[in-house]
Amino acid sequence: MPYDPNLDECVFSKDWENEYERLSVKIYSYNKGAKKIQISRENKDQSGEYRFAKLGRLTKEEAEHVLPLLQEAIQQMD
Repeated sequence: MPYDPNLDECVFSKDWENEYERLSVKIYSYNKGAKKIQISRENKDQSGEYRFAKLGRLTKEEAEHVLPLLQEAIQQMD
């Protein structure tokens, strides 16, 4: 069965951003299935628009801001 975006439900979403980027912690449930956490990064381009970027490694500052968001997301998965 191919992926159907209409069945992918975002049940939690919190962001942290600074002047250059935004990190998002989201919980998705596909077709009412298991809840799963997704962490993503978006960088601002020269015009100030956000563009998806590979998450890769986190700086200490990023990790310190994302950790509370992850903890909150985990609480939502009960």
